[in-house]
Amino acid sequence: MTDNKYNVPLQRDLFAQGKNPEYLLWIGCAGAFDKRYQKVAKAFTKILLHCNVDFACLGQEETCTGDPARRAGNEMLFQMQALQVINTFSSYNIKKIITICPHCYNTFKNEYPDLGGNYEVIHHSAFLLDLFNKGLLKVDKEIFANERVTFHDPCYLGRANNEYDAPRMTLEKAGITLSEMKNNRSSSLCCGAGGAQMFKEAEPGTKEVFEARTDEAFETGASIIATACPFCMTMLTDGIKKKQAEETVKNLDIAEIIAAGLQL
Repeated sequence: MTDNKYNVPLQRDLFAQGKNPEYLLWIGCAGAFDKRYQKVAKAFTKILLHCNVDFACLGQEETCTGDPARRAGNEMLFQMQALQVINTFSSYNIKKIITICPHCYNTFKNEYPDLGGNYEVIHHSAFLLDLFNKGLLKVDKEIFANERVTFHDPCYLGRANNEYDAPRMTLEKAGITLSEMKNNRSSSLCCGAGGAQMFKEAEPGTKEVFEARTDEAFETGASIIATACPFCMTMLTDGIKKKQAEETVKNLDIAEIIAAGLQL
C-alpha cells in the first residue's frame, strides 16, 4: 500500500512537512499481507484519493492491533502490541482512524480506551456512506444493476457494535437492491473465523460454519456476496470454492463494489 502507484500519503512524510492529516487509514494485517485483501485496501484508497480525503497511512510503522493475541488468550502480548500502537499514534497526534477491518475497528473503539488510547474510529462502510451523503462520491449505478447481491454481516461490526445500516445503505447508494439471507443483521451467522478461530483447527462436527453461511448466501440466488471484513472474505471465498462456483458467484468487499463504479 505504499508503492505510490496510488500516491498513498505516509504519515511520517506529512509530519516532516509540518502537516497533520485529518484521518489515519489503518490498513491492518490482512490489507498489508493478504493478497486478496490488498485489493480491498487499494480499492478503498482509490476512493479516498478520488474524493480528496485528507488522510495518510503509517506504512512500515504500522503493526498489529493485538486483537488476535487477546482473542487467543495472550493478554500480555495484546497489551504490548496495543501500547506500541498507542505510542505511535501519540507521536503523530492521531485523533481519527478509518479501518477496513471490523476487528481492528472494535479493538480501537472499545478496547484501546482502557489503555489510554481514545480515538474517533470509523469503519470504512460508514465512511463511504458519509462520502455519499456529502455528495463527494458518485458512482455509475448501472454496473451492478443486473446483479443479485446479498450482504453478510461481520460479527465485529454488527453484533459487537450494532452497525447494520451503513454497509447496506452504502450498497443502496450504488444502485443495489439487496437480497437478504435468511439469517441477517443481529441473527446473522458467523463466518467461522472470528475470535481467533481463523488460526485453529476445526472442531468435531458435521458441517463447518462457513459452509452453512455460504449455503444461506446461495439460497438468495446471489451472484455477488458482499462483505466488509477480511476474515469473512476469506471464509466465504472458501465456501464458494468448496461449491466449485467461482465462475458464477463472486465475493466482493463493499469498497471494491463502490470503486468499480467510480465516476472519474
